[in-house]
Amino acid sequence: MSNLDLRPAPRRCGGEGWSGPVRELQRGRQVPLGESTLVRRLLPNLGRRMVGAWCFVDHYGPDDIAGEPGMQVPPHPHTGLQTVSWLHDGEVLHRDSLGSVQTIRPRQLGLMTSGGAIAHSEESPRGHPAVLHGAQLWVALPDAHRHTAPAWEFHAELPVVRGGNGLSAIVLLGTLDTAASPGRTYSPLVGADITLQAGTDARLPVEEEFEYAVLTMTGAPEVDGVPLTPGSLLYLGTGRRSLPLRAGTGASLMLLGGVPFEERLVMWWNFVARTAEEIADARRAWTAGERFGEVRGYAGERLAAPELPSVPLKARGRTRDA
Repeated sequence: MSNLDLRPAPRRCGGEGWSGPVRELQRGRQVPLGESTLVRRLLPNLGRRMVGAWCFVDHYGPDDIAGEPGMQVPPHPHTGLQTVSWLHDGEVLHRDSLGSVQTIRPRQLGLMTSGGAIAHSEESPRGHPAVLHGAQLWVALPDAHRHTAPAWEFHAELPVVRGGNGLSAIVLLGTLDTAASPGRTYSPLVGADITLQAGTDARLPVEEEFEYAVLTMTGAPEVDGVPLTPGSLLYLGTGRRSLPLRAGTGASLMLLGGVPFEERLVMWWNFVARTAEEIADARRAWTAGERFGEVRGYAGERLAAPELPSVPLKARGRTRDA
């Protein structure tokens, strides 16, 4: 997934976690994505930059795209991160500069590791389903692994945790309870898609040292006593051993968590780096047609990089409001 903002603001992320449980409701902002898709951007935002190594969260749909092109994201670059494509409804066709071509369907994991450089496109295929609903997420790579070789993984089958009392969870990344995803990770984290049946009243075991957030996909669940609506993100902090979940009617949500990310980094456009010089070099390489390779098969031009901001790009340490 690309950040298609033509004037992307620099984001100074990392080192902002703190001890103890909290309940911070983040409602995000509306951002156009391509010709016909509108997303709710929930991370980063003014109050919260990261949750563990999760550094970018977009929620889109459910959208009726019958007779519409649906998602159309031209070839664009990434550095220093992993992208996670996750659907509840619809299909997304992924192409990348490694030569990967894969149609992703609901509850299947598309996981791309950019390493030092990769490019990809995402589009609703021809003859696509009428409804599109999902989330796109980024994971920041720690310094020791951010120049690893780029890679693409696709996992059609993922482990499921059944917690009883109407709760089940698909583990898309990391480990939850005793279930471990086959997707490769580079820091301690978890991502899970949780389904709550009508009348659910359950407690989900979580890691005390992890910070967590939940993204509501459908329904009106209650998480740790907080009622939620679709498209909202509730940041929960650290210090919990279990998470209370309730639902009067059927609901679904995504659980994102991990050890607080202590490294300082800079996010701009589709790049995650450590210095302004790295960001500028990545932009130069993409503009010059170097380093990122070519995405073949997309019917259209690749995405041009925006101009660099006039304000200095700087990494920052532990601060919530930076």
